[in-house]
Amino acid sequence: MIKKLAIANRGEIALRIMRACRQLGIKSVALHSSADRNAKYVKLSDESVCIGPPPALNSYLDTSAVIAAAEVTSADAIHPGYGFLSENADFAERVENSGFIFVGPKADSIRVMGDKISAIQAMKATGVPCVPGSDGPLDVSKPKVIEAMAKEIGLPVIIKAAGGGGGRGMRVVEKQSDLISSIKLTQQEAAAAFNNEVVYMEKFLTKPRHVEIQILADQHGNAIHLGDRDCSMQRRHQKVIEEAPAPGISDALRQKIGKRCAEAAKAINYRGVGTFEFLYQDGEFYFIEMNTRIQVEHPVTEMITGVDLIKEQLLVADGHELRLKQKDVQFNGHAIECRINAEDPETFLPSPGEITQYHMAGGPGVRVDSHAYTHYVVPPYYDSMVGKLIAHGATREEAIARMQGALQEMVVDGIKTNLPLHMELLQDRGFVEGQQDIHYLEKKLGLSH
Repeated sequence: MIKKLAIANRGEIALRIMRACRQLGIKSVALHSSADRNAKYVKLSDESVCIGPPPALNSYLDTSAVIAAAEVTSADAIHPGYGFLSENADFAERVENSGFIFVGPKADSIRVMGDKISAIQAMKATGVPCVPGSDGPLDVSKPKVIEAMAKEIGLPVIIKAAGGGGGRGMRVVEKQSDLISSIKLTQQEAAAAFNNEVVYMEKFLTKPRHVEIQILADQHGNAIHLGDRDCSMQRRHQKVIEEAPAPGISDALRQKIGKRCAEAAKAINYRGVGTFEFLYQDGEFYFIEMNTRIQVEHPVTEMITGVDLIKEQLLVADGHELRLKQKDVQFNGHAIECRINAEDPETFLPSPGEITQYHMAGGPGVRVDSHAYTHYVVPPYYDSMVGKLIAHGATREEAIARMQGALQEMVVDGIKTNLPLHMELLQDRGFVEGQQDIHYLEKKLGLSH
């Protein structure tokens, strides 16, 4: 039984995990850097341990410090949250080898899904639809083979690093003559950024949406899906607004792709929460990657299903069978999430500093997941997100109206935030009509043409 959980993360997700612990009667240990000493989740935890100085490399990414803190506090399990060490297979393995429960999948699942090529091969084997592509690494010593492949896939194509992520290690090729040089360039970048020069090729979809499927699986061979989310409102591959369910997708198609993902999770012996990410265009789903952790945008799924995903994640890690069967998952209404970042709404430059006044929005169907408070100092060392504003309504129109009201109520003074950008986007005709694709926001902001 998990009686005490070490939380190897910070910010709003640390607080969110703590709240789930409270419901399950689990004691929480906040592992924090010295920069986060006065954070809300540190003050609210049952115990806290400083694991190092502000730079993440010396604290939140320091595997030895995390495990030592868990040992010192006699924790039974470690929750990695998202980001930091959450998708590090070596860390997951070390946690379990050190005698702790890792709240997440087995290291093998993380490894398979962490390499984009092996992930695609695993998904193809289980019948999940994938983007047409090279189905394996590209060998630049065989340019004729590569050129023939590109012709068959059809230009434009995109070259991607097998070990990439977060929008890095990608290059679009529109002309056959640029193909080989683009591959070589991407290989060099991949070797420098990910210590892995392996690249592969896929068809480049011109106007896709980003639609993902949430799954939940236990270690007894059960898996269910909890519907989809649309995360197409992105800037530089960073999500800005997410919603569930994805607009314009029929329930029959949602159930069909969801069932495929749940079956794939069973086939790879997956454990815990996970997200299958797809590009969606012209009524077709194309698998791009799987995230083997809880997602930032999990609240929109919780709002429409009534399922506490972190609670279920903890129960599954503790060896319990899923309490839900697929037939128990009901979808109610629509939910939208806005990521509130400490950044200039026009230049997107981070805006750390003291929050002089903080007021949370409220009202029917409104939820705020945030670790911020009045006089909280946003540190300059980490991701700029200071909270998430979530609005739920019976319909998408009602959710949008509630979000517009919530954005007007939310006060974060003393630093710059992207609240003005969200206000603008929630009134944007294209968004209101559900017309967004993954390039929509950048085009609107004049960042791409």
